[in-house]
Amino acid sequence: MPERPISQLMAYWAERAPDKLAITHDHQSITRAEFDARTNRLARAYAEMGVQPDDFVTIGLPNSIVFFEAAFAVWKLGATPQPVSARLPAGERDAIIEIANPSLLVGFAANEGGSTPTVPVGFEPDANLSDSALPERTARYLKAMTSGGSTGRPKLIVSEQPAVFDPDDPFFNFPMDSAVLVPGPLYHNGPFLFAIGGLFKGNHVAVTTRFDPLDTLRMIEAVQADTVYMVPTMMQRIWKLPEADRLRFDLSSLRMLWHLAAPCPVWLKEAFIGWLGPERIFELYAGTEAQGVTVITGDEWLEHRGSVGKPTPGCRMKIVGADGAELGPGEIGEVYLLPDTGQGSTYHYVGAEPQAIEGGWESLGDMGYRDAEGYLYLTDRMTDMILSGGANIYPAEVEAAIDAFPGVRSSAVIGLPHEDMGNTIHAIIDAPGVEISEAELLDHLARQLLRYKIPRSFEYVSKPLRDDAGKMRRTALREERI
Repeated sequence: MPERPISQLMAYWAERAPDKLAITHDHQSITRAEFDARTNRLARAYAEMGVQPDDFVTIGLPNSIVFFEAAFAVWKLGATPQPVSARLPAGERDAIIEIANPSLLVGFAANEGGSTPTVPVGFEPDANLSDSALPERTARYLKAMTSGGSTGRPKLIVSEQPAVFDPDDPFFNFPMDSAVLVPGPLYHNGPFLFAIGGLFKGNHVAVTTRFDPLDTLRMIEAVQADTVYMVPTMMQRIWKLPEADRLRFDLSSLRMLWHLAAPCPVWLKEAFIGWLGPERIFELYAGTEAQGVTVITGDEWLEHRGSVGKPTPGCRMKIVGADGAELGPGEIGEVYLLPDTGQGSTYHYVGAEPQAIEGGWESLGDMGYRDAEGYLYLTDRMTDMILSGGANIYPAEVEAAIDAFPGVRSSAVIGLPHEDMGNTIHAIIDAPGVEISEAELLDHLARQLLRYKIPRSFEYVSKPLRDDAGKMRRTALREERI
């Protein structure tokens, strides 16, 4: 089947089964035909507000059916959706609007847009506008995602892929005409890509307002999900449910659980493989920039514990040392990627420059190594590594050990300035409603970590340290404590 403009995809699926559900959000659903008609009318409303082909349109809506309606209305005008968090602080919001220069702000109050037209939450287009098909248009750029807000210098990562899609595209082995569950925030690239990819292939896509472990299992059963998107934080919260709760749902429809966006502790991966079976567990490593992708199945992982896989066709990878030389198997360095189509063929930045070396190889800032068979193992982020007493300490390793302790929901390990050591290791532990015995915790850590990796101080909080997309603002946590 040839590629089709995304603007026409819902009509394509509606022609085949107009009454089949397209999207479910919590307890609300919409059919393919209803969704296609509503987005036709909404697109006409956006056009009256000034949206033109290849414009950016900033979408600041929470997870909802109307989020998808906004994105598809933008594509139907040949423009590019640019999702942002609906809870952005004013300073970060204004910085993003400044670099994006959108023609419309969706989900914003009138006083939040300056001279840019705004569409408030709850907006309904004029009922007199036609809901018939619009002229075929194709946006030059599929999406423009936001990144870098934790540094105070946001940037846009603009996909170089035009807004076209072949429904027969294998797209990470997604099903066609089945059901996909995405319990993550749609303004992040992973949940956004999995949700729209599910729709493009004619699936019933279910999303939740926020992640809840019990509700996620309930939704898998309710919609008979074939595929579910997760991050390790979600997996951990599910695993820490009482076993009776975790096992009371029928998950027989589930064929693929994809997890990505953050390192997955070995113990947690082993637990899910033991529970669901290795054939259902898939892991993906990539950046929003899409210079390269690695994938690993559960069966492969059992042979290469801790790996995030090998590069998929279409990209290359190498590990580079501090002196710029390529490193061999088992040697830790910075991970560099290059698409076969060359640097800049998959994305471009607005508001930043890529971190590239000779030949166009680019780094996402991750440290890691390859084994003799070419499987990649990540150690940590370059910017997260802590130098303490001359030793390199990778927070992800320490956090994985802490998170395995009973009662811990999440943790963050940071380096705090120390006169003699350079940095001292500090752990922030999220364990709501649980009294943690520090002596037992230290004993637990001593069995898993070398002495110099064990935190010297602990702090206890009662709110999650990672968001529903698995992201942590480690720099902000450190700055707050300094």
